[in-house]
Amino acid sequence: QVQLVEYGGGLVQAGGSLRLSCTASGSIFSINAMGWFRQAPGKLRELVASITSNGYTDYIDSVRGRFTITRDNARNTLYLQMNSLKPEDTAIYYCRVTTTRGLVYWGQGTQVTVSS
Repeated sequence: QVQLVEYGGGLVQAGGSLRLSCTASGSIFSINAMGWFRQAPGKLRELVASITSNGYTDYIDSVRGRFTITRDNARNTLYLQMNSLKPEDTAIYYCRVTTTRGLVYWGQGTQVTVSS
């Protein structure tokens, strides 16, 4: 079992920045890939950014160059630095981890609201 707790959401004006954190506990030795997803009202949940166990990162086109995903294995924490935020980035953001056995765990979600 892996438990995930997210921090860092909030309300920010367009052009501003936020940093999301996701701290893992439990069977953390089994964590493989990690990622951030988001879900806006009336839309499907989408993968925003991902990072593998060896540090390879990937982003959706709409956030590339503005968002940065990192992981601190010593602190068992995943981060998402979000700069130059836009109103269309408004969503609930979720962290997700997959284990070496292919199990998937989700965080509880944190609201990010960007005002114009």
